[in-house]
Amino acid sequence: MVRYPVGICSMSLSFPSIIHTNDYYREKYPDLVAQSEQKSLARLFSLTNSTPDNEFDLEMMPYLEDPFRGTVERRVLGIGESSLTLEEQAARDALDAARLSSEDVDLMLVASIWPEQIGFGNAAFLSRKLGLRGAAWNLDGACGVTPVALQTACALVQAGEYRNVLVVISCTYSRFVDEEDTISWFLGDGAGAFVVGSLEFNQGILGTKTVNTSMLCDILSLDITHTKQSNARIRLQLHKDAKNMLSKATVGLLHTCCEGAVAAAGLTLDQIDFFLFNTTTAWFARLCTKVLGIDQERTINLYPQFANIGPTLTIANLYYAAQLNKIRENDLVLVYGFGAAGTASATVMRWGNVTLGAAPHLTNSHLVTKNSVVA
Repeated sequence: MVRYPVGICSMSLSFPSIIHTNDYYREKYPDLVAQSEQKSLARLFSLTNSTPDNEFDLEMMPYLEDPFRGTVERRVLGIGESSLTLEEQAARDALDAARLSSEDVDLMLVASIWPEQIGFGNAAFLSRKLGLRGAAWNLDGACGVTPVALQTACALVQAGEYRNVLVVISCTYSRFVDEEDTISWFLGDGAGAFVVGSLEFNQGILGTKTVNTSMLCDILSLDITHTKQSNARIRLQLHKDAKNMLSKATVGLLHTCCEGAVAAAGLTLDQIDFFLFNTTTAWFARLCTKVLGIDQERTINLYPQFANIGPTLTIANLYYAAQLNKIRENDLVLVYGFGAAGTASATVMRWGNVTLGAAPHLTNSHLVTKNSVVA
C-alpha cells in the first residue's frame, strides 16, 4: 500500500491567564494543606491499608510525602476565559505558524473536555469564531483523543478527502472542581492545536495502535449539584477506587498501544528517538520509561509545570520537546495518550519541518527534564 507523507505541519498552545502555585494554596488554605492527607487528592493517590504491588504504585511512592503529589503549578481560567477562547487562540496561532488562512482549512476536528454548552461540542461554535467555511466536527476519545485525532486527520488527508486539517483540543478541568477540593491541586486548563497536511517523502505518520478503555468507564462521572442559591452546576466525581483502576489498567494499555504502533510502523522501540506521553500524574513519564525499558532522556515530563490538563498535555509535551530541540526533523517520535471511558492510542511518526506557533515560555524550565519529586 502506498503511504503518502502526511503529518503535523504546525503546532501551538494556549493557556489561561491565572497561575496557581503551591504557595497560593499554602497561603490561602493553610488548614487545608495541613490536613491534606485526610482530603480527596491524598485519598485518590495513596497506599493506605495496602502495599505497592505494581509499577504504578512503586513509581507513585516517592510522591506520597508531598501533599501536592508532584504538582508545582497549574493554569486555571480567569474572568472572560473559556474552553472556546483558549481554542480560538490556539487555532489562530497554529494557522499563522502554517501560513494558512481560515479559507485554507478544509476540515477542523475539535475535542473539548468539556465545552461550556451542554449537549453540543465546540466545533460549530469555534468555526463561527474563526470564520471557517469548510467541514468541522467534534471527536470524543477522552484524554486519549490527541493521537486519535492525529490518526483521523492523517487518514483523511491520505485518502484525498481533505488537504489541510486543523485539529483543536482543549481541557478546562477547573470549571468542574471546587478550589477548596484538593483534587483541584492536580488539575489545570489549556488548549492546543496543530495543522495536518502533506510533508516531505517518508515523513509523517507511520503506524498507529488504538484500543478502547472500557475497563475505566466507571473511574469518573459528571454530576449535577446545586449552589446555595439553587443554581445548577456540574462537578467532576472520581470513583473511590480510581487509583486501583488506573494502576491495574495502565501498564497493559501502554504495552498494547506502544508496541502495536511500532510494529505497525515496521520498527522497534529501540529505533524510536523520542517518546511523548500524556503525563497525567507526576510519575507517569518515569513509569512509562520503566515499563518500556527506555532511557528517561528520551521523553519529557511537563506535569509539574501544568498539572493534569488532559489531552492537551500530549500536545504540550510534543510542542516543548520540539522547542527545546529534543526532537528534530526526521526523528522517529512515538506519541501515546489514554483516557478513562475513551481510548488509549499510540502513533509513530517521522517528525517533519514543524513550525511552532505562539506559546508561553516555561517559567521553571528545569522541571521539564527532571522526574524528581518537587514539593
